[in-house]
Amino acid sequence: MARLSMEGRGNGEELANQIAMEIGESGMSVELVDSVTRQVGDVTIYIMVFEKYFMRSSNRASLTVVLTCRQDQIQVDAIGAGGGQGVFLRFSWGAEESFVGVLERILRRENFA
Repeated sequence: MARLSMEGRGNGEELANQIAMEIGESGMSVELVDSVTRQVGDVTIYIMVFEKYFMRSSNRASLTVVLTCRQDQIQVDAIGAGGGQGVFLRFSWGAEESFVGVLERILRRENFA
């Protein structure tokens, strides 16, 4: 499992669209499984679940991304999971970290810390 939490400023909808596009283009086997947008008072929450097949380890990893947006303040939380092989062996060859790293590069480019 790999985790990431970052904060920054911007337009939440634009960032969600950018993340969906760039993660989707980060590899041939990446797909946006589903997404949900919720409005709770003045907070908008974007939830996206991605999946990627890793040939080197013959398994799939998921990346769940949550954007919590209030005005121009955005908090991004992500969890990469899966990637382990077999019933007892959970060694993932870095699949989750690699998947989360794609998101981290996008956010750092947008001045998130």
